Amino acid sequence: MQSYDGVRVVVAGAGVSGTAAAEALRDRGAEVTVVDARGGEGVLVSDTVPAGIDLVVTSPGWRPDAPLLLDAAAKGVEVYGEVELAWRLRPDDAAPWLAVTGTNGKTTTVKMLASILTAAGHRTVAAGNVGLPLLTAVLDPSYDVVAVELSSFQLHWSSSLRPVAGAVLNVAPDHLDWHGSMAAYADAKARVWAGETSIGNADDEVTRTLLSRAPGRRVTFTLRPPRVGELGLVEDLLVDRAFADVEGEATELATLGDLSVSGSHNVANALAAAALARAHGVPATAVRDGLRAFVADPHRNAVVATVDGVTWVDDSKATNPHAAAASLAAYDHVVWIAGGLLKGAAVDDLVRTAAARLSAVVLLGTDRQPIRDALLRHAPDVPVVEVARLDTEAMSEVVAAARRLARPGDTVLLAPAAASMDCFRDYKERGDLFAALAAP
Repeated sequence: MQSYDGVRVVVAGAGVSGTAAAEALRDRGAEVTVVDARGGEGVLVSDTVPAGIDLVVTSPGWRPDAPLLLDAAAKGVEVYGEVELAWRLRPDDAAPWLAVTGTNGKTTTVKMLASILTAAGHRTVAAGNVGLPLLTAVLDPSYDVVAVELSSFQLHWSSSLRPVAGAVLNVAPDHLDWHGSMAAYADAKARVWAGETSIGNADDEVTRTLLSRAPGRRVTFTLRPPRVGELGLVEDLLVDRAFADVEGEATELATLGDLSVSGSHNVANALAAAALARAHGVPATAVRDGLRAFVADPHRNAVVATVDGVTWVDDSKATNPHAAAASLAAYDHVVWIAGGLLKGAAVDDLVRTAAARLSAVVLLGTDRQPIRDALLRHAPDVPVVEVARLDTEAMSEVVAAARRLARPGDTVLLAPAAASMDCFRDYKERGDLFAALAAP
């Protein structure tokens, strides 16, 4: 465990992670100054690092081009994040980390992993970007192993963390305004590969390319029959040829029927969770039992109603085109509810790929026009209804339109491919309103 006794630290950000970091540092003898643009009691408002500061610990939301962080770099002051701080505060006998990152699917995968580890008899918790704060988890001696979700922001501000095994689920354009480029975003994701085993999605081109440069043992997962060194799918079986119980043979882990979540992307998530668990020595039976016990969080491909032969699915968490594409691929006849804040994301590939599945489309939110234009190019015969209002009442009009358009056998799918804050508090409110209005 690194000593912080007498170290003069600026904590950038007075939110949840910043407050936890400041408390942990003070408990270990550091002299802490908290800086935040909103100010507050005991909080400094400053764009420069005060004189005599040894270290800046930044909250993940602070962009690299924030004036305070640029000033720290110019003055040669080390900057890292609360995840790096948690790693450095680990006691010598700390629980190992099994870490997950990716553009989409992180929370589902890390909770699958925690369920598998629990089924294997391990005392564990999902922590990091979801669940328990990492600082709390690493200082609790009761855990045997920690399932860690890491965002690209958290990884950007980390340098020395070494999970026993790390997995990248997928890499698609997202948060490019924060990182500055796709290359920088991808490089941040690749930082999860710093330990003994590097795990990546063989079916995702960007991830596969990144993995070719990863350290340690390289393991892939795929939705096709696996080769040696891979986990994959053989008919309806999830099988392991990377950590096989008998060398040269495939070990059966689970069946598709053991999964309570739909969609090929969730099969990939299950394989990634299984690979991480198997890298930690978890037996195949625990993988099966953990996947059977797993229940997905709300707003992730959740069936919320079935009315007159029409299934209503809430995937409000699909806040970017990559996530929406995975969701749409799970259904054959879709009344698609899309739109919101696209944050500059392109939707042409998404619409072209999904066009054959679309029965109708209902558009909402500020950035309706790019989706509408893509539909005119790639699905000109698909009926489209636009809802113009930009408040929570928009969802009433959206659901009413979807109800008029849907026919028996259709799936009404809320997979907006966009953020929600133009009309709703967050994706959860958007999904909750959809589910309530869809109910018979």
